[in-house]
Amino acid sequence: MKNCVSINLKKNQILIKINDDAEQNEIVENLKKKLPELKKLYKDEKTPIMVTGKILKNKEIDQIQEIIKEKIDVEIDFDMPKSLGLSSITRTFNKEIAMSETKFHKGSLRSGQKMEVEGSLVILGDVNSGAEVMASDNIVVLGALRGLAHAGAKGNKQAIIAAGLLDTVQIRIANVVKEIDRDEEPMHKQAYVYIDDENNIVIN
Repeated sequence: MKNCVSINLKKNQILIKINDDAEQNEIVENLKKKLPELKKLYKDEKTPIMVTGKILKNKEIDQIQEIIKEKIDVEIDFDMPKSLGLSSITRTFNKEIAMSETKFHKGSLRSGQKMEVEGSLVILGDVNSGAEVMASDNIVVLGALRGLAHAGAKGNKQAIIAAGLLDTVQIRIANVVKEIDRDEEPMHKQAYVYIDDENNIVIN
């Protein structure tokens, strides 16, 4: 079993970091294994716990909270949105995404159409297969993203891509490219895409 949970004692809190690519069953196993070691950190004072890293679903958050509370009665916070979706693409990053000029495009883009903008781009529709969107900052597609999307096109690695449905074979942020094998990877609903600390594109 790979180690996907790290525990660090900070000045005012204990930080539990979960790897972005960890499966929930791996997280649970790792946590159960490490709880005795974590419990030893608690003598007199109850230092609060902050869970960070992978964006978790509500039921996953509840399960992790339950496991910790079973052993240690302590305040637990999660540094992530409590619900996923386009309304909550405000995940706390170590580096904040800079505000930028945003262009709104009403309607879908058909195959062969290409749109490039300075700043961020919001598509109020779909980006169909064969269409391409490029922005120097963020790209948000309220419908389905089936064409190509290139965010942070001038090198902004803090840029994000969000889509109501992600059904494409390739996405790019800055100079990082992710090929998606449609046979191996399912379609992502309410997808949120960013570059992690190890320079990999992550889809949640």
